[in-house]
This record gives sequence, structure tokens and C-alpha cells, in this order.
Amino acid sequence: MSVEEKAGQVLMPAYAGTDPAAQAVTIERLHLAGSIIMGDNVPLDARGQADPAAMLAVNARLAQATRADGRRWPGLIGVDQEGGLVARLGTPLTEWPTAMSYGAAANAPLTKDAGRALAAELAPLGFNVDFAPDADVTIGPADPTIGARSMSGNPDRAAQLAVAFSQGMQEGGVLPAVKHFPGHGSVTADSHQDLPVQRATVGDLKARDWKPFRAAIAAGVPMVMTGHIAVPALEPGVPASLSAPTYAALRGMGFKGVAVTDALNMGAIQQQYPGGSAAPAALAAGADLLLMPADVGQAHSAIVRAVAAGTVPAARLDEAATRVATMMTWRGRVAATPGKTPGTAPGRSAGTSAKVSAAAVTVLSGRCAGPIARAGIRVAGGSDQDRARFEAAAGKAGLAIGRGPLVTLIGYGGAPAGGDIAVTLDAPWPLAGSSAPVKIALYGRTPGAFGALVSVLTGKATAPGKLPAAVGRFPAGTGCP
Repeated sequence: MSVEEKAGQVLMPAYAGTDPAAQAVTIERLHLAGSIIMGDNVPLDARGQADPAAMLAVNARLAQATRADGRRWPGLIGVDQEGGLVARLGTPLTEWPTAMSYGAAANAPLTKDAGRALAAELAPLGFNVDFAPDADVTIGPADPTIGARSMSGNPDRAAQLAVAFSQGMQEGGVLPAVKHFPGHGSVTADSHQDLPVQRATVGDLKARDWKPFRAAIAAGVPMVMTGHIAVPALEPGVPASLSAPTYAALRGMGFKGVAVTDALNMGAIQQQYPGGSAAPAALAAGADLLLMPADVGQAHSAIVRAVAAGTVPAARLDEAATRVATMMTWRGRVAATPGKTPGTAPGRSAGTSAKVSAAAVTVLSGRCAGPIARAGIRVAGGSDQDRARFEAAAGKAGLAIGRGPLVTLIGYGGAPAGGDIAVTLDAPWPLAGSSAPVKIALYGRTPGAFGALVSVLTGKATAPGKLPAAVGRFPAGTGCP
């Protein structure tokens, strides 16, 4: 491959709109590794829902473009589909609750089933990469970015579940990428806007934030995503995604796969590395795949110039491009293996999603047995869709709407609530300040999640979940016996 071809092989950009024509031309011109699909790239049908057939056509065109230069391995067609708030494709694909559900359920086989089911709906649409799961260990309310995207505040539990989910994804036909090394759950700034500083020592990081990554690497995960976090103990003032000591630490764990950066168009990078300068800097530091540069043409040119100038050694570009090509060659062979898990039609995994929520729902205070709401409920808070879904589940269970205890739903970033029953639909932190005598963490707003909530309220099911992280005076592990 020429330097220009290899420079393209390490770049995976985004694009605007639902027409892939211009992106396909760019992929062909710059020999790009592939493309990530964001929310505004998803074609919608007349009802405003994702159109699976049109999505497959978009991905097929992009995949075709990656082979225009004669390369023999598949291109990367990726997406961020974690569950909860981070889900680029909605209905009719199965909706999944937040990743914190897995920590609350503490059930590795169920977590693996969920990873497999999620991936099995993506693979038939042409996706072969999902930038999930989030392996960050959350510190609780002081963590403004990850929150319920984290599976647990317990590093050993987060490690076990991240591995299970990743293995399930691979069985479902999609490559996982655990993120965000060296750990985004214990910093107090949002890297989408600013550069967070992780002030922990390397010893502290090894004991906490790095445990899930070590476990994933030991299990053979193909990709690890680095985050835009400055770690003074490794390299002061430099985002981990562009830091040679960070990549050295990652490789020191035995990782031989593809190190991918978090999106290079995020605020933490753009403020410090204007134009295309972040791409060669990340590549020189040890990144193999550069995700979402702000301007892929600038990034490509900057890499070619840096190799010519010697600021990025030619051998480093060779190494990165070879890792990406090797991973995709391997994935192409695995995908063609007879007897692989077949793809699943969109929406067919709703039962598994509901099982996750039923296993996760957590009662922090209130009755652990018998009905909490006997004949009816009143509903406040949440979004219009949240209330409609809850009321539909309640009506199906025979609860009258408009009388009985007041259930206040608390969505993402919501405030503590009063009423009779406070229910968080995302991270459970607002329950710490809620005055409602009954406090329930649901970790999701899917139809299955609301069905699980109603089953607990009516006494038809117990709440088996345990808090994955401390919430105010409620320690981690709080829940019904």
C-alpha cells in the first residue's frame, strides 16, 4: 500500500445526512477504513422510525467504497449502540436499558445474552463494529459524563460484565470496543466540552479504573478505545488518546489489538489540537484507528505530511494500518464461518431487554413484598413518552390511571422528587435527595422496563436488583433481599 492508502486505513470519519454518496466518494478517494454511522445518518420511514432496509443499503454502499482500491478485507461500518441514552438506532430495533442495568442485575450470563442479542440485530444491517461496551467504573454523582453508561462502581463487577457483554457481541457478529481507557468514570469534567484531569496515581488506576480493561484484554477483546482524559501520572496536560505513555500502559497489559481514539471532533481535542493536527499526534503516540476527525481530508493530509517529515515514523503507520487490516481480515473470516449465530430481525430481542430490566429494578426504600400500588396510580415527571409507556403498562396490569399513589418519574439529569414513589429512569443519583418514601431505581425507559416496574408496584414480582454504586446514604448493594 502507498503512504496515502495506509493513511486512509487508520481513519474512520463521520458524515452529515442520510445520503452516503459523498461519504462513499471520500472513502474511495482517501482509501478510508470505513465510516461511523451517527444518529443523523439513520434513514427514517414515514412514521419517523429507523428504516432497516434503507440502513442496510447505506451501509452496503459505504462497505463497497472501502473495497474500491482492491483491498481484500472488509471495511469498518460502525455505530455507537450501547443502550439507554447512547443508541443511534431506535425503533423498530430493540430498545435496551442503560448499561447500569447489568450491574444492578449482576448476572453475567444474562449480560452476555444481551450483548449477543443487541449485536445480532445490528449485523444484518451491515454493521460490523459497535463502540461498546462502556467499561468505565463510575464514582457516582460526581461523574458527569458516564453515569448510567457504566455497568458498576465496583471494578471487579464492571470487569466481569464488560467481558460478558463483549463476548456476547462477538457471538452476535459485531466487534466490540471497550472504552474509555484509562477510565472516564472517575473524572469530574465532560470531555465533550473540556479536558478532564485524572489525578489518580498509577497504583490507584491499576486498583480501580484499569481492572475492566485488563480483564477484557485477557479475554481477547479486539479493540480498546482511549478517552480524552489527561493523566498527570502518565503525561501531564496531554489527552490520553494522544499520549504515548498511555498507549505504552495499554500495551503493557498485553493488548495486541486495535487501539481506537474517542471522537477527535470533541471539545477536549479541538481546543488544543486545531485543524488536522490531532490525527498525526494520536498516530505517533500509538493509536491505530482515528475516529471522527473534524475534517478527514485535513487529517489525511496531515498524516501523509508527518510521515514525509519523519514526525510520524513510517513503521508506526505500517503497524497501525496492519493492525486494522488484520482485525478486519479476521472478522471477515469469522463472519463467513458456517454455524455462526444467525442475525435477528429488528425488535426480536425485546424479551431479552425486558428480562434485563426485570432483573435490575432496585427498591432502595419501601416494601420488598406485596403490592405498593393496589388499585391505581397517578403519574408525574418524565417525558411524554415515559408517562405514556408507564400508563400503558399500568393499564395492562389493571391499574387505574389518575387515582392512587403519585409516581414521579425522574429522567436523565432530573431533580430529586417528592410524591409517594420516586422512580429514576437513568442513573439513580437523584434518589439521594428525593423525599418520596418509596424510592426505586429502574435504569431504563423501555416498554420492558416499565413493565418490570409495574410488576413490582403491583406485587406480582419482587425487585431483585442491587445498587451498583452508592446513592447518598444508600450504599452500593442496597436492595431487597
